[in-house]
Amino acid sequence: MDLVAAAVADPVRRSILTLLRSGPVPAGEIAGHFPISRPAVSRHLRVLRESGLVRDTLVGRQRLYELDTAPIAPLVEWLTQLGRPDGWEHRLDALATEVHRTRRESSLRERSA
Repeated sequence: MDLVAAAVADPVRRSILTLLRSGPVPAGEIAGHFPISRPAVSRHLRVLRESGLVRDTLVGRQRLYELDTAPIAPLVEWLTQLGRPDGWEHRLDALATEVHRTRRESSLRERSA
């Protein structure tokens, strides 16, 4: 998860990931989208590849890069949990238990009467 978090921390790498959402893109085309040198784009692609967020395939003389979203799932799950108010799930479970108990007691009282 740390490699993925570090990879998406950079705005250029996030832009590359967004670009790859539509499908595989050649390295040269990726480089053409950014006002930085090709070696700099290559370094960004290497970081993304090492984090597992992109895969590369050699097709003829072109290297195609493709998005792989699987490695980001643990980070998304952690961020989602972090954003939830602490204890809400426990409180809602307790409320559901109390509602169930009250309904059961009411039902038993009605049957006894």
